[in-house]
Amino acid sequence: MARATSAAVPTLIGSVQRALRLLEAAGAHRDGAPAKQLAREAGIPLATAYHLLRTLTHEDYLRRDRGVFTLGPAVDRLALDRSQQNRRARLQDSLTQWRDAIGVAVYFAVYREGEVDVVAVSDTPYAPAVPEWADFRETAHAHAIGQCLLGQLDTEARRDHLDRHPVQQVTPYSVRDREALLERMAANARPGTVVERQEYALGTVCAAIPVTVGDMIGTMALSLPLEQEARLRPAVEQLRRGVRELMESLAFSISI
Repeated sequence: MARATSAAVPTLIGSVQRALRLLEAAGAHRDGAPAKQLAREAGIPLATAYHLLRTLTHEDYLRRDRGVFTLGPAVDRLALDRSQQNRRARLQDSLTQWRDAIGVAVYFAVYREGEVDVVAVSDTPYAPAVPEWADFRETAHAHAIGQCLLGQLDTEARRDHLDRHPVQQVTPYSVRDREALLERMAANARPGTVVERQEYALGTVCAAIPVTVGDMIGTMALSLPLEQEARLRPAVEQLRRGVRELMESLAFSISI
């Protein structure tokens, strides 16, 4: 019995525990505290505290100014990462609900730092997502997600993107060249729903709806097999209603 109890005791790393106690002590003082005070409050010998404080400062978990330690930017990043994970989880839950309600694969993407970023996808075996057989970032001109995002850019940003990712035919149905794409964009100066048929993947139709909040340029999209194209319009209308609900529930300032 004694052996079983001993085996159940977790292995704890004392230095990690002491470092955490120091962080907790520093966090209790908005204006910071000196090493001696932090060591005393954490119950750690001063010599040990100095070593740990030096390491925590080097790793940006603490900041030292005039002998006083305050929490550093790495602690803030941990909090931001947690907040970001929560937003991603809520977004994924929303996509899953729409996927099940509409019976299609659903996507959320943003245009970030000059590139198309597909943030989340929700699909099932009966409603599979379009395989990324050609890099989505390189082929924004060919799929509904990319066309919707490019359509929301100003002229200079759009041309910059196309300079870096030249237009090329991905399938026999995709836009043939840069001029044809720009003409299409100009005809839709106020982008609404973007629909593409087999321009990125043969046998697939896709639609994308613009989502713009503040400086964020985003899109919600869905895809269907070509033989189910008749479902596209009602599916888009359902998704459009879902987008409004998403904006209201998440109050997007997305750094997703």
